Amino acid sequence: MSSDAEADTADEDSSSDAADAEVDSGSDAEADVEAETPDSDSDAEPEADVADDDADEESSSDAADAEVGSGSDAEADVEAEAPDSDSDAEPEADVADDDADEESATADAESDTSEDSEDSDGPEPADADDKTPASPTGTGTGGVDQATAVFKALPPKAVDQPTTMLKLGDHKPPAKKAEGKTPAKPEAKPEAKPEAKPEAKPAAKSEAEAERTSKFVALKPLDNAPSSSGSVSSTPLPPAKAPTPDKAPTPEKPGSVGPERTTQQPLPPRPPLDLLAELTNTPPPPETRVRTTVRRVKVWTPLVLLLVIVFAVVQAVRPLPTPTLTLTAQETASFEGGKPSMPWPGQGQAAMDVNGIGSFGTSGKQKPVPIASIAKVMTVYLILRDHPLKKGGDDGPNIPVDAAAQKHYETGKAENESVVKVTEGQKIREYEALQAVMLPSANNIAKLLARWDTKSDSEDEFVAKMNKTAKELGMKDTHYTDPSGLDKTTVSTAADLVKLGRAAMENPVFNEISRQPSYKDLNGDKQNNFFGLVPTVAIGIKTGTTTAAGGNILFAAEKKIGGETRTIIGAALGQYGQNGTANIDEVTGVTRKLIEAGQGALTAKTIVKKGDVVGEVDDGLGGTTPVVATKDVTAAGWPGLTVKLKLGEDGGETIPHSAKAGTKVGVLSVGDGKEGAVEVPVALQKDLTEPGFGAKLQRVG
Repeated sequence: MSSDAEADTADEDSSSDAADAEVDSGSDAEADVEAETPDSDSDAEPEADVADDDADEESSSDAADAEVGSGSDAEADVEAEAPDSDSDAEPEADVADDDADEESATADAESDTSEDSEDSDGPEPADADDKTPASPTGTGTGGVDQATAVFKALPPKAVDQPTTMLKLGDHKPPAKKAEGKTPAKPEAKPEAKPEAKPEAKPAAKSEAEAERTSKFVALKPLDNAPSSSGSVSSTPLPPAKAPTPDKAPTPEKPGSVGPERTTQQPLPPRPPLDLLAELTNTPPPPETRVRTTVRRVKVWTPLVLLLVIVFAVVQAVRPLPTPTLTLTAQETASFEGGKPSMPWPGQGQAAMDVNGIGSFGTSGKQKPVPIASIAKVMTVYLILRDHPLKKGGDDGPNIPVDAAAQKHYETGKAENESVVKVTEGQKIREYEALQAVMLPSANNIAKLLARWDTKSDSEDEFVAKMNKTAKELGMKDTHYTDPSGLDKTTVSTAADLVKLGRAAMENPVFNEISRQPSYKDLNGDKQNNFFGLVPTVAIGIKTGTTTAAGGNILFAAEKKIGGETRTIIGAALGQYGQNGTANIDEVTGVTRKLIEAGQGALTAKTIVKKGDVVGEVDDGLGGTTPVVATKDVTAAGWPGLTVKLKLGEDGGETIPHSAKAGTKVGVLSVGDGKEGAVEVPVALQKDLTEPGFGAKLQRVG
């Protein structure tokens, strides 16, 4: 049998299985060549799908001889290397038949990839008789069992997702032949022939099962590397060195299954839309502004709706702000006419106010001057503040009379000082002690109260308390050095004393005592009030006269006007009598004139009428409800006086969130903003309702 007949037989078998592709796989050809190596065992002969990488590494010097473009040429060259003897050719033919069957199965799996490469880049394969590559050893074709053919490299077609074949697990890799060792062919052929044919058929079956379970591996084209279809780079590779005996390639373990190894780096994760497009074979739609907008709307709309719902719930359950009263009427009101002229003294200083309305003004320079016994007003004020009494019969605790009080009486009486007789060991009631200080102006009792209050033998601690209280009342130009005022270093101004008189007259017990013209002491002696205008013109409160201070009076008077009783508080200091007139008489005359002028100047004026809207209730969320005066607001004043209007809560009570019309929610006050201003309740003109849901949603703060 000739080698041409063997090649024809192999071609006919291969063509019957793979008629749709021209076989150009170099790996198939090398598998046939290596199957003839005498070192390989019986299992290596049917191996037909050796990897392209192994073929390139182990082809040794065969790759440098020639370029062959088709698998049929390579088979013809392999067949040509067979020995001349007929007995050896027949086994070779049988092996070739089996190899051809195996090659046809592999060619079917690789046909899709190889066809693309052949159609686009590869040339038509030549006949097997066109070229016969030279022996690598230079001895021709006889006696050489290494592959002498190389395959013409076809440039791989750039594809997005090349695939790779899977190795079959039931084939063993062919044993590699070491360089320089060429065993005799008669020894290899008898071993390969009996076992090659029985294993050819099962190999084809296993290969078909592998094709059904093949998987795709995403690869990019490799630089200078063969594609998975078996084609190699269009640029011929340099001749590979034949493996040396001590570094022979390690055969692949039988039964290994998986994609061929490659130097390809793993691809980054693909976008979900691209992966879905691969699975459905549908490319992702192109990115447009409309698609981007629609996708963002779909993503953000549920989140925005959720936030809106949460915001609405929070706003609905938040506590409501406290309603407040706001004045809508004019903040001030003036009395028509010119300001009245007051009979101010020509010497010293004076001041006069109407409690809760305003001030008539002052005269003279308001500078600190000695005030004499008017200092006792602060002493009585502090005792009643720290040891309060009830009006109408509460005489308070007993105060023991010490030796200092008795001695002061004895020495003071001799010096014509204002004192009241007391004896050590006696007990005097607090109420009587206050009468003694206010009416006959007893210096010894004033100091006794100071020592009793501080439980000490000195009045210094009490004097410190007097100065502290003066600052609290706003008496900036006042300074005390003793509780009786006998010391000329105890000084103040007329304006400061008016502040003290207003605060003292608010105490009901003080007001009661200052009105009394006289009282009877514990010894049965009658003690008269030194302020001679009480109770005819004035209601108090205290006089003070010394050689250094002159005549001084802190006075209080009243007038009922506009249904309200108004209290006039004034002071005259530094009044000295002339032409034999006593200082006390001089100051008493000045005081009378001031009281009469003030009472005559007072007049009434209706500032607000009943039902007039004076303000509104603000619920804090933009809603308002008007409030009206419940009766006429009549203020007392004098021509040229300007009074202030103020709207506030009634007794500190909180305004409700909802109420019926007519509910009293506050008080309107008219005056100077101080104690004693005219006050009238205000009520809702219509129903006060709680803010609605819309108003709650609009709340930001």
